[in-house]
Amino acid sequence: MAQKRQTSVVAAASSRSEQLYNRAKKVLPGGVDSPVRYFEPYPFFAASARGSKLVTADHRTLTDYCMGYGAMLLGHGYPSVLDAARSQLDKGTLYCVPTELEIKLAELVSKAVPCADMVRLVNTGSEATMNAIRLARAFTKKKKVIKFDGGYHGAHDYVLVKAGSGAASLPASEGVLEEASAQTIVSPYNDAAELERTIERNRDDAACVIMEPVLANIGLVLPDKNYLSDVRKITQQNDTVLIFDEVVTGFRLALGGAGEFFGIRPDLATFAKALGNGFPVGAIAGSKEIMQQLAPAGRVYQASTFAGNPVSVSAAIAALSTLFEAKDSIYPQVARTCDSIVEGIREELEDIGGINCTINSIGSMYQVFFTADRVRDEASAKKADPAKFRKLFDELLRRNVFIPPSQFETCFVSYAHDEDDVDRTVDAYSEAFKKIKEQQK
Repeated sequence: MAQKRQTSVVAAASSRSEQLYNRAKKVLPGGVDSPVRYFEPYPFFAASARGSKLVTADHRTLTDYCMGYGAMLLGHGYPSVLDAARSQLDKGTLYCVPTELEIKLAELVSKAVPCADMVRLVNTGSEATMNAIRLARAFTKKKKVIKFDGGYHGAHDYVLVKAGSGAASLPASEGVLEEASAQTIVSPYNDAAELERTIERNRDDAACVIMEPVLANIGLVLPDKNYLSDVRKITQQNDTVLIFDEVVTGFRLALGGAGEFFGIRPDLATFAKALGNGFPVGAIAGSKEIMQQLAPAGRVYQASTFAGNPVSVSAAIAALSTLFEAKDSIYPQVARTCDSIVEGIREELEDIGGINCTINSIGSMYQVFFTADRVRDEASAKKADPAKFRKLFDELLRRNVFIPPSQFETCFVSYAHDEDDVDRTVDAYSEAFKKIKEQQK
């Protein structure tokens, strides 16, 4: 009887989101403003969020592991970040002239990130990667871009080739110019020898290698031992600019991002997400020699009305200041929380038995793949069973645990997640795995 009552409550609670989705479809293509937000039969709609919790329009409280696809490292509504934004609102929201705030944020980024001699503030990760590629081309006087299978660097033409994230399930995006994609070469991740051969074949025209140091948009895929140092060595030997796309890993794996975490210094790095802890702000950072190519110092044109807007910049200063002040407690805590979840899931899988699963994790990030094989690149990630993952997503959501709905995304833990969240989450995974096992029979 209790189970029937619970089911009816969930069914009734979904009606508000269904109504909103039906309205949305009339004015928003597909009913959403980003394809990763859609899942069948319709997505739930959010009403508010705080800490590790997200409240839906149907008044359900979910433990959130999407966390703005990695943006909310400190958790939803972190007080110092909100206070900084509120304080700035009273002073103005947009000036389109320089502010001291921009200098302060750039100084913080330069202090945190090993490769950041200079910084250009932008609005989004896509904007950052697009202009980092333009910088590399201008600096090297070469055209071709090398990226990796399953790497996602935003939705612009030069990188929307064999991309991850929402594009991972599509063969290609219509509307991308063939002339643009022809300048992009795709190499397998975790294969340094193939990258070296690729660069050698294109030695005279390879402007840059752009990579997520940890793939986070084809599920979560970690670099093999010495792989990143091999990539750094190969690019240096061939005068090819190395761009770390740290839109996901930046300020999340460590205060200095993957560059600090792995001890690798790329030529350029791009940031967004955790930089603003929920506010729209991004950055391009790199060596002075390359960064000074940007106008007005140089001839690489990049401009934006909202770049360096004082509200987002104030929030980002507060977020980075918090990370600087408490890095010795924040990063170990989120890593321990993530490890507890992953260890709990593994123990439940072992107890239940009969389900082939691989779990990848690093720092505050993890993902479950329904495959018995090790997942170390796009090809092995795509061997995972998407139907079982969708069943996992549905069962977790029924138990008020929200993970990204796609196998080809990553789960994120925040500073706000606590031991109670861990216990409820592991229990939810356990019940979900039992349902999946029943379905296998």
